[in-house]
Amino acid sequence: MATLSNDTALNSLLSKLLQEYVDRTNNSTSSQAGKPSDNLEIVYVLLLLVFFGLFTFGTMFSNIRSKKLEHSNDPYNMYIETDIWHKMDEANFHTRIVESYKSCCVFENQLAVEQPSNQIPQVKSS
Repeated sequence: MATLSNDTALNSLLSKLLQEYVDRTNNSTSSQAGKPSDNLEIVYVLLLLVFFGLFTFGTMFSNIRSKKLEHSNDPYNMYIETDIWHKMDEANFHTRIVESYKSCCVFENQLAVEQPSNQIPQVKSS
């Protein structure tokens, strides 16, 4: 009979522990489901990301748009759009070449000039 009382005490202890565990898990899930702040945190983070994305896109779009419209009647842009600058660059290039030929002078080293009467010594391979 002593063994029966130990078994019943063990069974009652295990059943109490199991009941407490089930109660704790039920309370924790119900308390988590009842917290609406988790959903609001996600909405807040998504809202910040959307605002940052819209700000970045708006800044990029306005910058690109302003560059297209900026200085459309600027004389420099009109000069680049025409082909006059190609002709002017070619004329300037030819002028610089002619000037470089005019300013070019050649110095002759009399000692380095080949003289047909004198032979340049050569090394004979053996």
